[in-house]
Amino acid sequence: MDKISATIITLNEEARINDCLDSIEGIADEIIVIDSYSTDRTVEICESRGCRVVRRHFKGYGIQRQYATSLTTHNYVLSIDADELLSPALRQSLLKIKEEGFKHRVYSFSRLNFYCGQPIRHCGWYPNYQIRLFDKHYANWDLHDVGERVIFSDTLNPEPLDGDLLHYRCNTPEEYRRIQRRHSVIEAEVLVAKKQSTNAIRGFFKAVGKFLDCYIRKGGIFDGPEGRAISREHYYSTILAYKVARQMKREKKKKE
Repeated sequence: MDKISATIITLNEEARINDCLDSIEGIADEIIVIDSYSTDRTVEICESRGCRVVRRHFKGYGIQRQYATSLTTHNYVLSIDADELLSPALRQSLLKIKEEGFKHRVYSFSRLNFYCGQPIRHCGWYPNYQIRLFDKHYANWDLHDVGERVIFSDTLNPEPLDGDLLHYRCNTPEEYRRIQRRHSVIEAEVLVAKKQSTNAIRGFFKAVGKFLDCYIRKGGIFDGPEGRAISREHYYSTILAYKVARQMKREKKKKE
């Protein structure tokens, strides 16, 4: 049977980490956890479950995930978050390829996202295909992309697997808002690094575009109040990203 290394990045995930670890039991032959100095029992729980835990300050999702990948001992890496679970069907798919042997370098599966306990079928949230299982010699994480993208050669075709990755994004609207605000800061850093225009007018039109894309083009309107809330947060987080980017530029000029 082929072996899989699982990687997880964590920060104060004691309420969810056990469920995540339960879902990959029997799938992962080793688990690498990169923890951003949790102040709860996350590290204690992970270590008690046999995970290798390394503490490291958060430097961006792609950077953190690639660092976790670099610590794995098996060729194939399964990247999963503490707020994600493998559905029974996806577990069976992964067990099957472990038993039969890997025939592809990268594998994709759909991710079903939940907002405050409700599955979201639109807003661009489903099927939301992810590359989360790959041969680390042929793929790696984009260190600059806010969307946490796995990059690989154009000659490779991801093999789709049956089953969903269940992603419980938030339990409350406030929690989702906090998550989006963190993403705004990362997006701002990318805007500055790429030397893109960050003026307020451009930011406003980008934000309106994000709202309309999520609510109309991607069908958020069909997800009811949850769809409106998600689309609205796309607008606000984009406005904030451009605002933070402008602040970063001003601070940089002061130091020059």
